Amino acid sequence: MRTITLTEETKKDLLDSLLKRSPNNYDSYADTVNEIVNRVREEGDKALHDYTLQFDKVEITPDNMAVTREEIEEAYRMVEPELVEIIKKSAENIRVYHEKQKQYSWFDSKPDGTILGQKVTALSRVGVYVPGGKAAYPSSVLMNILPAKVAGVDSLIMVTPPGKDGKVNPGTLVAADIAGCDAIYKVGGAQAVAALAFGTATIPKVDKIVGPGNIFVALAKKAVFGFVSIDSIAGPSEILVLADETANPRFVAADLLSQAEHDEMASAILVTTSKELAKQVSAEVDKFVEQLSRKEILTKSLDNYGYILVAETMEDAIDAANEIASEHLEIVTKNPFDTMTRIKNAGAIFLGEYSSEPLGDYFAGPNHVLPTNGTAKFFSPLSVDDFIKKSSIISYSKEALQAVHKDIEKFAESEHLTAHANSIKVRFE
Repeated sequence: MRTITLTEETKKDLLDSLLKRSPNNYDSYADTVNEIVNRVREEGDKALHDYTLQFDKVEITPDNMAVTREEIEEAYRMVEPELVEIIKKSAENIRVYHEKQKQYSWFDSKPDGTILGQKVTALSRVGVYVPGGKAAYPSSVLMNILPAKVAGVDSLIMVTPPGKDGKVNPGTLVAADIAGCDAIYKVGGAQAVAALAFGTATIPKVDKIVGPGNIFVALAKKAVFGFVSIDSIAGPSEILVLADETANPRFVAADLLSQAEHDEMASAILVTTSKELAKQVSAEVDKFVEQLSRKEILTKSLDNYGYILVAETMEDAIDAANEIASEHLEIVTKNPFDTMTRIKNAGAIFLGEYSSEPLGDYFAGPNHVLPTNGTAKFFSPLSVDDFIKKSSIISYSKEALQAVHKDIEKFAESEHLTAHANSIKVRFE
């Protein structure tokens, strides 16, 4: 891995480089995606049939578009029983963690007859996009469906592209069933996103679309935002390890590669105060790359977006971590909890050498759908909050309104909104 000294200039160059990975730079594909979205909106199931035949080489009709219970049972037979049990354990950990995020309606009443409050309501129907092929990850199925279930969403609709045999990845089906998905359709790509956003004769319209996908899926979500809500436009995966001289170089190297293997655009960064650790981690990375199955992807990812930054002080290292605002941040320092108190921007924070990033990806319980490309400065991980909406509750008695009606009228009149003022005034004429 390339090793550079952390300065203001090198930090700026790094940030500029990372931002090139932003989904906001995908617009060269936008016309193609908009054409697909508009055709699905107009033609519904016919467009889904045509695009699935074109892109997936599979013929789907309203009769075979939905995954049947028999297909789900077949999937259970195809996944080894031990893995099914592991998926169930993971699902339970995710459910328990997200239960703690639940919000409830509240009301505050006063003696003068004023009642103010907030009504929390779950979304009615949510669509979950799940990639197919080599990017079929049952863990992501759990992470997207379970918070919605905990929130109380009535109906969870999943879309995922079929394989060339016309079937869905068995691990995906098992995870969806364990998580409590209500319906699954064999449609992928931008056309599936459009179907969820506008509805077809077969696929119902949803209120929100969540889940990862390729460039076309990301742009389709961007195109339908406003007609429905979306979670985010996710960019490539990234990890930043913040370490001092106490860190184990072999552990750090392994953790950096755990994200670099996702794809050639993934980013893996070590920020450390130790030149010796930097040297050792680089050597360990080289050894691992030769052994691991995704050698070609790892090499390109590290060549493109792999960095070791050597900082003069831990304060400088922490400042860099906050500026980069990584999706995953591991803290491997002498006192990781103390270091963590100075971190402002990160999607998920892993503390100590036995809290490796894949722990969060698969099993611990917190959500692994995280903000990327520096958006951790203003976005949060996917949570129960993403599947609820809040309504304000206002109730005044005549006596309570009488005490303040002149104030409201004057405020409205100062904005030249006389009908607003009149709406209050008529009640006390």
